Amino acid sequence: MSLCLTPGQRHEAIAFETLISTGAVKRKGRGRPRLRPHRIVGDKGYCGLPVRRLLRRRGIRITIAKRSNMCRTGPFDKEIYRQRNVVERTINRFKQFRRLATRYEKRATNYRSMWIVAAILLAL
Repeated sequence: MSLCLTPGQRHEAIAFETLISTGAVKRKGRGRPRLRPHRIVGDKGYCGLPVRRLLRRRGIRITIAKRSNMCRTGPFDKEIYRQRNVVERTINRFKQFRRLATRYEKRATNYRSMWIVAAILLAL
C-alpha cells in the first residue's frame, strides 16, 4: 500500500505517477515485492489520456470505466471492475477514524502519520 497526500481542492489524479512509482505488490511466494502491478482498476476520474499513457508505457493493463462524454471504445471487463469495491470499502473503513475524516492535524506530515497508524490498526 502506498500513500500520497494531495491538496484538498485538487483531484488525486495529479499524484497518480507518485503512487505508481512508490507502491509495491507483495508476491504470493517468497521474494522481493514487485514494483509494477499487473493491472490497475480505477474509477472514471482516472480515464484521462495522461494516466492511460503512463500505464501503457509501463506495461500495466488498464480497467477504467470511460466517461459518458468520451467517444473511445474498446474492451472493458465488468467482472474485474466490480472488484474495485474492495478499495472503496477500505477507504470507508479509514473514514471511520474521525481524526482522518475531519483532518484534525494541521501539518501534512502529522496527517500522513495518522493515515499510516490507521492502516496499521486496520491490518491488525
